[in-house]
This record gives sequence, structure tokens and C-alpha cells, in this order.
Amino acid sequence: MNQILTRILAAACLALFIAGCSASPDENDETRGWSAEKIYSEAKDEQAIKNYDHSNKLLEKLEARFPYGRYAQQAQLEIAYNDYKDSEPALSLVAIDRFVKQNPTHPSMDYALYLRGLVAFNEAQGFMSQLVKQDMSERDPKNAKESFEAYRELVNRFPDSKYAQDARVRMGYLIGALATHELHVAHYYYKRGAYLAAANRGKLLIETYGNTKQVEGALGIMVLAYDKLGLVQLRDDAKRTLLKNYPDSKVLQEDFLSDRWWWSPI
Repeated sequence: MNQILTRILAAACLALFIAGCSASPDENDETRGWSAEKIYSEAKDEQAIKNYDHSNKLLEKLEARFPYGRYAQQAQLEIAYNDYKDSEPALSLVAIDRFVKQNPTHPSMDYALYLRGLVAFNEAQGFMSQLVKQDMSERDPKNAKESFEAYRELVNRFPDSKYAQDARVRMGYLIGALATHELHVAHYYYKRGAYLAAANRGKLLIETYGNTKQVEGALGIMVLAYDKLGLVQLRDDAKRTLLKNYPDSKVLQEDFLSDRWWWSPI
């Protein structure tokens, strides 16, 4: 946490001490007299051999000495990438957000959005790896949602970007994962007798993730839950929708959720 706060404060204060940083560097600094291009090149070399910490130190010097050039802008993205590869997702997201705010029209904005989605996607892996478990009700899908939103912004703003197709594929997986989470929560409520909460969660799944296979399961839970509540009209409406769209559905059996197939996100 201290490291994250330090990085945030350093980024926030950068504009205030640019003039001071432009003064003569320490005579013992090996980068003394280097051009922006030279520092950037050395930082990329360090990045290539996975020496991410040293690469970042060079990139931070580049930003301090040459704050207005194209290399400084690119340095922000390289710092974000280094932090991502160095398993520092929080620092990476800080660097990405700083880049996005300071360079809203930068030609690499599509990459910044892609990287933001990728960082959050990797953070969501723990969440998604648990989707086949029976109790997902208390797991937080925050990272999965953030990843999806980053990818959605990317494909909406830059549909022809070289990163767009991969983003679309990941979005498809994320939608399935998020829909599966909602199905888990609905099942959790149903099994504990919270039938109204179960039905409402099924309805939310359908409204939010209407193009996923989990809709069938959500309708099944709604039918069963409304039946338990004695809400005949709502039960019959849900059942009619279910059988119209899934005429061979077996989800009206009370034990249908024990089938592991339902917990696959895609």
C-alpha cells in the first residue's frame, strides 16, 4: 500500500517539480547527458530482459527531464506495462489512468484501454476460476466488470483497432462469467428459502445478460421461486417464456442446478 501511495503522490506532484527536475542531475548518475531517445531505448532493453523495476526507474527519469515530448507520453504506458508484468496491478492501473487523463487524444489510447482491461481481466482470474464451485454468492465480480467496461470502451471507440478482436473475445467470456455469477447468487437464495430474492436475481440476470445461455437457468429459478411464493401469474408468465424459447428445457426440475454444465461461463 505504501508503494502505491508513493507512486500516486509522485505522479500528482510531477507537474510541480518539472522545473526542478530539469536541473543538472547527480554527477554519479549514469544517465547524465542522455537524450530522451537514449533513456527510452535503455528502458526498453531492460524491459525486454524482464528487469521491470530498473526499466521503470529509467522511464521515470525520462518523464522528469523531458516531460513534454512524445517519449514522456510513451513512458507512462511503458511504466503501466512494466507494473502489469511485475505483478503490480494497482500500480499499473494508476499509471494507465494518469495516461488516459493527460493524453485523451493520444494515438495509443486503444492500447491503454486494452491494457486496462487486461490488468483487470487477470485480476478476475481468481473469481472466474471459482465459477465451477457451488458457492459463488459472496465473491465480488468487481474486476470482471471493470475489465468488461474497459474492453467495451475500446471496441466502441476504436472498432478497427488491432486490439479490438481480442477484446471482443474476452468480453464474451466475461459476460458468461458474470451471468454465471448471477445464476449462482439466485441459486444461493433459492436453496435458502429466499424465494423473492432468488426470482429477482434471475430477473436481473435476464435484463443484464440476456444473450447468454444462463438465461434458461434464470427463467427456471424464477418459475420455481414464484411457485414457492404462490405468485401464480408471475410463475406462469416465466414458464411460458421459458418453454417458448427453450421447448426442451429440463430446468423446471428442482435438481437441475446440480448439473455442473450450468456453471460453465461459456
